[in-house]
Amino acid sequence: MYEFQVRKIENLMQYDLSDLAAEGKKDGFRFLERLIRDYDDGSNTFSDCGEAIYGVFNKERVIIAIGGLNVNPFSYEQRIARLRRFYVSKAYRRKGVGRLLLNNIKSYAKMNFDVLVLHTDTKQGDQFYTSFGFTKADKYSNSTHYLMLKE
Repeated sequence: MYEFQVRKIENLMQYDLSDLAAEGKKDGFRFLERLIRDYDDGSNTFSDCGEAIYGVFNKERVIIAIGGLNVNPFSYEQRIARLRRFYVSKAYRRKGVGRLLLNNIKSYAKMNFDVLVLHTDTKQGDQFYTSFGFTKADKYSNSTHYLMLKE
């Protein structure tokens, strides 16, 4: 039996994300509520070419982490992806769940993009992403970090 499983999500609305969204909101992160709202109203369904959304499921098949990949909406360059709505439940942090999720998203992104960008405003986020080789810089619009996927 697996401890954690990463899966590409084809229809976000078939999952109950209310507990994850409530936890995020309590921590001051409203982007999970926005993820649900935007997906439900069709404004961001992670379905454009190269886009995807992934969930990490525990052995009870509950989503404990989520993260998406969009074509960067702040650039005219189509080969730039943006990491979106990345969140790991508090109970599963420091257990390799974020690493597992980010590695899967990065692998998928490499097939379609040259650069992966993101925005974080927390010290923990900065440390997490730089540990994966992201560079902290404002090189790309509305981003705090970037990673070259293709050399």
